[in-house]
Amino acid sequence: MAHKHCNHSHGDGNIGLAFFLNFSFTIIEFIGGMLTNSIAIISDAVHDLGDSLSLAVAWYFQKKSKKPSTKQYTYGYKRFSLLGAIVTSVVLIVGSVYVLSEAIPRLVSPQETNAEGMFLLAIAGIVANGIGFFRTRKAGSINERVVSLHLLEDVLGWIAVLIGSAVMYFTGLTIIDPILSILIAGYVLLNVIKNIKLVMPILLQGTPPDVDYEYIIEKLKDNEYIDDLHDLHIWSLDDEYNVFTAHAVLKEAVPAEVITELKKAIRAVLKEGNIHHTTIEFELHDEACELIECTSPYTSPI
Repeated sequence: MAHKHCNHSHGDGNIGLAFFLNFSFTIIEFIGGMLTNSIAIISDAVHDLGDSLSLAVAWYFQKKSKKPSTKQYTYGYKRFSLLGAIVTSVVLIVGSVYVLSEAIPRLVSPQETNAEGMFLLAIAGIVANGIGFFRTRKAGSINERVVSLHLLEDVLGWIAVLIGSAVMYFTGLTIIDPILSILIAGYVLLNVIKNIKLVMPILLQGTPPDVDYEYIIEKLKDNEYIDDLHDLHIWSLDDEYNVFTAHAVLKEAVPAEVITELKKAIRAVLKEGNIHHTTIEFELHDEACELIECTSPYTSPI
């Protein structure tokens, strides 16, 4: 069976821009935190430094995922983008736990900060991280979506700082800052869990959610030449590039020109079913299948 390959354009440029914006602003944060004597700003600078490192890793893996196939990686490097998503998710979890560890004690003992300096830094933070977020928010790959969440966390964090600094300036209620920090950290952790739940089925080669397994089986079942399917597998390399492999048992021996037409019909069904790469082996009933999967209870007779 001939193979069909699709080229996907990944947003490594968007991730690169996000990295440079984040890292540059991290330096500004450290300086601003020291000038305003704000532990909250310095703590956020440490958090953003971790963000920058994870963005750099995500950027590297995203670029790596575009490399063509090799003898060692015959499917190419598409799954390297998943590694970037996992690394970024881990950093988000660690960062959120760190924010919680800093914020919760401040509920009991709020700390005084320079509200005016925090307000100005918050505006700059919203602009810098907001640009990166809007560049990646319509991302296609999981890696970009996790990075987009990463940047959204920073935008929301700076909005919290903006609101908190304004309220603290006019009311002196410094406890508002840790409360907002806890709410944002909780929101980010929930979304990270969602992303991890999306990545794990791909790593475990589960059937992609955008592929209708039963529909494909039913359509292939209607073909007049196919009697049975086994060793059937559908999985995704990176949440975009879906793969299908199967052994198809023919009802009877057919000439080469019929096989050619049969391939075209199968390709049409799989293309409609959002499959991008296909491998099918044709067999006859009296042909022994030597693969263990051929007699596995998880095969799919039709």
